[in-house]
Amino acid sequence: MSGVDRRNVLRAAGALGVGIPVASAMSGSASAKPSRGKFTIRKEKFGTTPDGDQVDVYIFSNGRMTVSMLTWGATVQRLEVPDRRGRVTNISLGFDNIDDYLELSPSFGATIGRYANRIAGGTFTLDGETYQIPTNDGDNALHGGPEGFEKRIWSTKVVEKPDAIGVEFTYVSPDGEMGFPGELTTTATYLLNRRDELRVDYHATVSGKATVLNLTNHTYFNLAGEGSGTVDDQYLYLNADRFTPVDETLIPTGEIVPVAGTPFDFTKPHRFGERNRDDHEQLGFGRGYDHNWVLNGKGFRVAAKAWDPRSGRKLTVKTDQPGVQLYQGNFLDGTFTGIGDRAYRQGDAFCLETQHFPDSPNQPNFPSTVLRPGEEFRSTTVFGFSAF
Repeated sequence: MSGVDRRNVLRAAGALGVGIPVASAMSGSASAKPSRGKFTIRKEKFGTTPDGDQVDVYIFSNGRMTVSMLTWGATVQRLEVPDRRGRVTNISLGFDNIDDYLELSPSFGATIGRYANRIAGGTFTLDGETYQIPTNDGDNALHGGPEGFEKRIWSTKVVEKPDAIGVEFTYVSPDGEMGFPGELTTTATYLLNRRDELRVDYHATVSGKATVLNLTNHTYFNLAGEGSGTVDDQYLYLNADRFTPVDETLIPTGEIVPVAGTPFDFTKPHRFGERNRDDHEQLGFGRGYDHNWVLNGKGFRVAAKAWDPRSGRKLTVKTDQPGVQLYQGNFLDGTFTGIGDRAYRQGDAFCLETQHFPDSPNQPNFPSTVLRPGEEFRSTTVFGFSAF
């Protein structure tokens, strides 16, 4: 590591208020300066589906940072964020046309539902009735099945507040869609404030029958910039002492085990690439990191912090959810190109999916994901961006 890189790493550690194994941390502030720019938002046509449905893109900005979101899948298409020198770069993997989202996208930036992550065999039993979700990940159902929320057009409403701007996305999933019971109405409101925070408020109600629900956002981050190569030299801290190990099909075994002494311990920051090729059975199952961590504490708290020493970009994730799935783009194989006209390969991004645990409908010792008529599901996740 060069002297400049070493100073950047230490400065990041001090700014984030976490220890780092390289050396003692330097002091510094992690606060993003509030934007003094004007809030703006506009809507443009992004494309048309084969069925003739128009897909729009909403582009909203606080004067420093710009977010672009599609009505297709309530998808984050671009996140344009400044580095330590104020240079703005898109840090979200995605496509510049609707055809690639329809045919190729591995959930880039999407709002995931009705059930994020995996359900074993696509099957669960609720109130004495067994339901079958179409499988799309070997023998398992992933992210709500082959036609989940990420492949639906959401209705929209612009939200303008004194301190934030964004879009409220709504989707009504009929009873029986992808095999799930009950008519589910979901809203996901994405708001950008003056502190360069993208807040996601989820709300859902179900009618007719009880259902199971797990919502998340699936943005692929590369803090050095979309298409810039591997994230191996970027750093991660997770506020989690335990994780849920999986079998060879990436279904949780039902155990909740300590991370101490394993490559899954991010309670002190580590580079993404530092241990992802260690000889550990769990890393073999996931081709690297593709696991759920059990977050410490309750209520709204910090779940994760990540940063790139070279650009100085930092990401802080806060949530009220019990878990976070770290996925390091292990199944990106370079067979398609993204917005920057560069091929995406294994390890070129990371996802931090705040969520309930995978396969919870079949795991009685996991927090329940059942939503019943008359109940409301509410959850908030905040992605905060700053520079050091």
